[in-house]
Amino acid sequence: MRTTPQHVRYSDNWQQGYEYVLTEASGRGFDAEFAPELTPKEMLKLGVFGGAYFQGVDGLIPEDLPKRWFDGVALSEDGEKHAEHNFYKIRASASREEWVKKGWIREEDPHGWFQWYCRYYLGRRLYEEDQRQIGRWKAFTRHVAQVRKNCRPRDLDCRPKQRQALLHWAYDSRKM
Repeated sequence: MRTTPQHVRYSDNWQQGYEYVLTEASGRGFDAEFAPELTPKEMLKLGVFGGAYFQGVDGLIPEDLPKRWFDGVALSEDGEKHAEHNFYKIRASASREEWVKKGWIREEDPHGWFQWYCRYYLGRRLYEEDQRQIGRWKAFTRHVAQVRKNCRPRDLDCRPKQRQALLHWAYDSRKM
């Protein structure tokens, strides 16, 4: 637990004047059922979301996240997702419009699951939203099972789209 809660105020083109509190130490105090294999920094470095996850953010890096997470990360200058920025060099995510249509986007994190994970990793806790997102993360294990069932271990050419999607959810598909 953080010795003193840290208050954060954040604004971008999709979220104005949002305030939250970091109550846990960065990378600590995770729910017992949430055990991601990759940190947000590792995910970004590997290549996820086509280099354009934080669309609508001036300068491409949200001010509430550590700049060091983005060191050496290929970012999309035009705001579009580019397959070449992904680890498996393939597009593996739906559009934000699809996320909204399916009800996956919430006011607290208008950029979706990864924004939630970054803020959770830094120490923000929102019990109901945390439980919803952890449930979504746990449901993704079905893709882990499919890769393990259908691919030889560490055969990165087998099911690359599914493996890329797993990286988006902090599962290290390179080790499966």
